[in-house]
Amino acid sequence: MAARTGRGFGEARMNYFRTAILLAAMTALFLTVGFMVGGEQGMLLAFALAAGMNLFAYWNSDKMVLRMYGAREVDARSAPDFHGLVAELARRGDLPMPRVYIIENDQPNAFATGRNPENAAVAATTGLLRMLSREEVAGVMAHELAHIRNRDTLIMTVTATLAGALGMLANFALFFSGRNNSNNPLGAIGTLLAVLLAPIAAALVQFAISRSREYSADRIGAAICGNPLWLASALEKITYGASRIDNEAAERNPATAHLFIVNPLHAHKRDSLFSTHPSTENRVAALRKLAAESGITVYQPARSAPAAAPRRGPWG
Repeated sequence: MAARTGRGFGEARMNYFRTAILLAAMTALFLTVGFMVGGEQGMLLAFALAAGMNLFAYWNSDKMVLRMYGAREVDARSAPDFHGLVAELARRGDLPMPRVYIIENDQPNAFATGRNPENAAVAATTGLLRMLSREEVAGVMAHELAHIRNRDTLIMTVTATLAGALGMLANFALFFSGRNNSNNPLGAIGTLLAVLLAPIAAALVQFAISRSREYSADRIGAAICGNPLWLASALEKITYGASRIDNEAAERNPATAHLFIVNPLHAHKRDSLFSTHPSTENRVAALRKLAAESGITVYQPARSAPAAAPRRGPWG
């Protein structure tokens, strides 16, 4: 047990180290492109605008996302089973009780949002609550609580700030392209590179950060719920359902895709290079390995929700 705990702590430190490196790369890219496009003044102006926009998002992003998906808040009276399950998992994870939401959407999926554990929310779709067993729902919600515990939503806010600033710099490059900017060492070539490559590079770094956090949330979520195979089984079912059922709200707002436990955007519409999530096969393999190391070899769900369950079932 001590060896597993030490190994898990080491993996967590490595994940944070990788995230820090990626954030540093994003910052360096931002500074370089800003200088090439508009010199110091252009860089500072773009950063000030992006920081102002994302400061607003920092305080209001949870409300914005929940409203975007039409989420309705539930409590112990309106959804006793689901709310009670989240409360039990929060206690096991030593976390404050988050606000709990249900989204009327047939695609099975879930996400967490909020700037810190004291101001967090978790949301699950009706499709997820219909398709998964109680144990699998527990695995999913434990994963989302792990994101809250790791403050991943804050990390993604920071990356969004820098990515948004880079996008602004690319737009400024079009404005400055007709001017003689002595601060641009590469001239027109530097401007063209900023316009074409900076947003792509920012997206790649942002997606890499998101993918690295999913593995950590899987591992910690498995510890919170007590059985890695619950989450592994849930991931397989969610991936299968998400690939066949549209999530129109997510398709209209692809920038929120990284929040979900499984990519809500259809894989055939997005290149895997730009995927916000690691492959389900790799995640499931890691969870099964973790289960084997813990002496857990079989998962037999106590209750599986029927495929055609009513919209308002026992979950609320």
